[in-house]
Amino acid sequence: MNGNRFGRLFQVTTYGESHGDAMGVVVSGCPAGLELSEADIQRDLDRRKPGQSMITTSRGEPDEVRIHSGLQDGYTTGTPLGMVIQNKDARSGKYEPYVTAPRPSHGDFTYSAKFGTRNWGGGGRSSARETVNWVAAGAVAKKVLDDHGIELKAHVNQIGDIEAPDVSFEQMLEHSEDNEVRCAHPETADRMRERIEQYQKEGDSIGGSVEFEVRGVPRGLGAPRFDSMTARLGQAMMSVPAATAFEFGLGREARRYRGSERNEDWEFDEDGDPVPVGNDHGGIQGGITTGQPIRGEVTIHAPTSIPKAQTTVDWETGEEKEIQVVGRHDPVLPPRGVPVVESMLALTLVDFLLLSGRANPDRMDGRPGKYETDYHPRSPGNVDE
Repeated sequence: MNGNRFGRLFQVTTYGESHGDAMGVVVSGCPAGLELSEADIQRDLDRRKPGQSMITTSRGEPDEVRIHSGLQDGYTTGTPLGMVIQNKDARSGKYEPYVTAPRPSHGDFTYSAKFGTRNWGGGGRSSARETVNWVAAGAVAKKVLDDHGIELKAHVNQIGDIEAPDVSFEQMLEHSEDNEVRCAHPETADRMRERIEQYQKEGDSIGGSVEFEVRGVPRGLGAPRFDSMTARLGQAMMSVPAATAFEFGLGREARRYRGSERNEDWEFDEDGDPVPVGNDHGGIQGGITTGQPIRGEVTIHAPTSIPKAQTTVDWETGEEKEIQVVGRHDPVLPPRGVPVVESMLALTLVDFLLLSGRANPDRMDGRPGKYETDYHPRSPGNVDE
């Protein structure tokens, strides 16, 4: 099975199934000398984990991460980081009716058709449970970005037909974690919560979108055409489970603009460097970063596991069946999708920093050949008693 690795130099390889023993991720290409702890990763995992509010699945997973390799005395060593998150609350029995009767709009039938078998408990490998690995790896990437002065944030800007007004980056930082919906506009968050609860009561679900922004991105990241920043971001964001669209800058609204309206003139900044007037291009021109903030949005469809009656067929018995997907499922995905989107954004940006030479691929301090460092382990025999 291919498709389990992301990145060129900062490579992430994941494994695990929804109801398997554990989820796991290996991060290769993280430079040495990055100060890192399990607590750094746990903060983002806690934002993604199930059971954190009444508008998420009640599955009781602590999602506690353990780092098994790649660390020495609290610093990365430059060798692969191995991280494991145990599954603690899997209940596969509720999925037995769907072993040969695929749930509507899930990956059940397509996985069976491709491989001739599948891990059916909780959806197996096709479950969004797998994104716990992405968030663990993304937390490492965020630490690297922070060292380079790059900051990113995402928030839920739409649920159903309820859309938040434009918010600033500062509002995202200040308010997006203040409410269960993770919307940076508190009044809209209240309305979104009410709408989600309405769908829950009806045994249904609803879609939405996650908006993100990045500050401090240097000019010149990205490459022409197939390795452009937009192409790679598109791959990252469309990998998010239930994603149906990715846009940046004006996005879909660009179709309404004349060239004279969308085009942005150039001027000199206070340092005498050319800068665009405005940022309708979302921080990217010609597939390469301009140094302006990168802003984009990911659309996420409604969760497909719903209690309402639906129709399927059982290929083993030849019957057509009415089913109700019972169990513990989210009525809406964007609130828990915020840290997932942030993680894929961070992984993409770190990869480009390494590819462009802006970050040293071997070590965070950029001092190749220097073996005496603040983060090198001390010899036990040389430590004063």
